[in-house]
Amino acid sequence: MPHSKKFKTHLQDEAGTAALGHALARAMLPGLAIYLHGDLGVGKTVLTRSLLHAAGYVGHVKSPTYTLAEPYQIALEGQPVSVIHFDLYRLASPEEFLDAGFREDFNGDAICIVEWPEKAESVLPAPDVNVFLSVSGQGREVELSACSDKGLQCLQRLHFAPNL
Repeated sequence: MPHSKKFKTHLQDEAGTAALGHALARAMLPGLAIYLHGDLGVGKTVLTRSLLHAAGYVGHVKSPTYTLAEPYQIALEGQPVSVIHFDLYRLASPEEFLDAGFREDFNGDAICIVEWPEKAESVLPAPDVNVFLSVSGQGREVELSACSDKGLQCLQRLHFAPNL
């Protein structure tokens, strides 16, 4: 259990990434902004999909590569919460993010999960948690970094022990 601003671990395979998503779902708080960083194919969508399913979402979770954003409804501690999954890979400019009205989703209530945040870095609110994923052999290295008090609370609530 992390008690610091950073949590690092090695994930052996996709199942490890999914397990981290499950653990993160149990640690989430309403209003959290989670930014996912990493190259194509490192597991950003796998992490998000497993997080949503662990949080109780039953339907299909698709990558919002073409729609830029997909909304979901979950319950945290019995309370309904919106989760908006953004994939900004195809964003032409930060202004496109603003023109779409996406900044309104960062309202302190909804949980916003953003893939490719660097595409709108100049207009995005600061994240609560940054997640950095990178390839390491057959697995992945992951680092979660708290960037706010809310992010620190999330990391303190995180209970994850990878299968090494």
